[in-house]
Order: sequence, then C-alpha cells, then structure tokens
Amino acid sequence: MPKRIIPLAVVALLAVALLGYWIFGRDQDTTQIVLQGNVDLRQIELPFNDSERIAEVLVEEGSTVKAGAVLARLDTGRLLPRVAQAEARVAAQREALRKLRNGARPEEIAQARAALAAAQAEAANATSQLQRMRSISDESKGRAISPQDLEAATATARMSEAQAESTRKALELTLAGPRQEDIDQAKAQLDAAEADLALLKRQLADADLVAPTDGVIRNRLMEPGELATPQRPVFALAITTPKWVRAYLSEAELSRIALGAPARVSMDSAPDAPLQGKVGFISSTAEFTPKTVQTEELRTSLVYEIRVFVDDPEDRLRLGMPATVTIAPATGNGAASESGK
Repeated sequence: MPKRIIPLAVVALLAVALLGYWIFGRDQDTTQIVLQGNVDLRQIELPFNDSERIAEVLVEEGSTVKAGAVLARLDTGRLLPRVAQAEARVAAQREALRKLRNGARPEEIAQARAALAAAQAEAANATSQLQRMRSISDESKGRAISPQDLEAATATARMSEAQAESTRKALELTLAGPRQEDIDQAKAQLDAAEADLALLKRQLADADLVAPTDGVIRNRLMEPGELATPQRPVFALAITTPKWVRAYLSEAELSRIALGAPARVSMDSAPDAPLQGKVGFISSTAEFTPKTVQTEELRTSLVYEIRVFVDDPEDRLRLGMPATVTIAPATGNGAASESGK
C-alpha cells in the first residue's frame, strides 16, 4: 500500500503545482511579445493655390527636402504686369490722399485772394459805370443814354457783383480745406488699392510651391507645361517624423501590452541593428485582421491595431517596409491603456 500511495502523491503535487501556475503565474508571463508589421508615416499632397502653367519642377522623386524649400514654380508672365499696375494705382491714390490732407498751398491761397480782388475791382468799376450812366440819363431826361444801354450796364454790374461773390466763396473754400468726407473717401480708395496689391503679391508668392515641412518626395505628379490647379497635386510628400510600425495583436495579448512600453524594431536588412521605440497607440476597437497579416492563427481573428513609434535619426525606415517589433510585456494585471492619434 505505501508503494502505491507514493506515485499518487507525486501526481497530486504536480497537479497542484500546475494549477497554482495557471492561477497565480499566468499573468506574470515575462515572455517578450514579437509582432510583424509595416513601417507607416504621414503623407501630404502639395498642389498650387492658383491655376497657371507650371514653369519649373525643381525636385525629383526620392529627394529629401527641408521646410521652406522651393519645389516648383508657376509661370508669372501675366501676373507681374498686374502687380506693377496695382503698385502704380496705390502710389497715385496715396498722393491724392496726401494732397487732400495737406490742403491748399500758400501760393494757391494767394492766387485765390488775387482773383477775389480782381473780381471786386471789376464789380466796383461796373457799378461806377452804371451810376455814371444813370446820372447822365437823369440830366438829359433820357435823351443822352438809351434805355437799352442802361439795361446793359445794369446787367453788367450785377454780373460783376455775382462774379465777385463767387470768387469770395472760392477763397473761403480754399482757406477751409477739403471736407472730411472727401478725405475719408480717398482713404477708403487707398485701402482698396492696397488690398488689391496685397492679393496680387500673395498670388506672386504662391507661384512658388514650398515644402511645408521636412520630408521625402514620394511622387512627382505633374511636369512643366501642364496646367496646375488647386485640385491637382504636384507632389506627394512623405513626412519623415514621426515614423511608426503598424502591427496587430490578439485579444489574449492585449492585456500584456501597456501604452508607452519600450520596444525594439528590427529590419530584415539589418537584424542586428534594431531601432528603439515605444508603444504610442493601442486601438480601443477590434477589427478583422488585414489581408497583409498572414499569420495562420490570426488571419481569421479579430485583432487590435497598435503603433510603435520609432526613433530613426539615420532615416533607415522606408514607407511600407516590413519590420519585426519586440515589446517588453507589462507586468501585473494592468490592462493596456487606450489612446488615439
């Protein structure tokens, strides 16, 4: 009997040990998680803001460009004369406004005073002539001066007085200067001319297609001579920072990965020189496995997308390149954090 009890006791102890591992040691699995993924990065399309023929395309596909670099230029043969015309219009309107604000010059005021003096002298002479003719007519009882001549002299005197009054009013206007409404109108016209000039200068600046950020030219989509429009991109630009590896993992592995967990990314071309990274995104929604994932146990399952952001100062990773991601599992029972970018 003792000999039979010993094997049974051994089996029982093994069963208890396995059960304890299953209950207490399962969540303490420290085996590294290895995933297969592909390098991904952000891309932008670069069209011109205006419609015109392309004059120059300055970069080729695969070129590395810096922010602010000129990539292509439009033909500005019709735009430059319009800019010059707008500049001349602004200059003329600016001088017109300055003239109104400065008012009349001293010489113009002196000229208006002299014109008033001449008109007043002519009016005085006409009045004197009328009085003299009336006196002669009275003395001769209408025989020396005809009624017609007297009426003509009267009209001349009145006209001279009216002319003198008009000249006096003109002098007052000269001394008062322009109306504020006229100055405001001239100012508004100058503002409109300057706005037109600013728009044309903006169009002239937009004739250069400039890289908005550092990146690599992925596609050169148009050539010199083609008609560019805001709807037709000239280049597709890949932004080199940040880069990440897109991978997928099963729900069973989800609890073993935490947001910010360190990771290594290795490539087939340099398996012994991995890059350092960290988990920067864990999807909160399950999806069917993409066709690109060929792992037999995953391709019919629901999986979760993760992104491992990589430090790649030497620009070794290329868009779409396959990569192997090795992630240190999270300790304890903490579930993976969720994030979206």
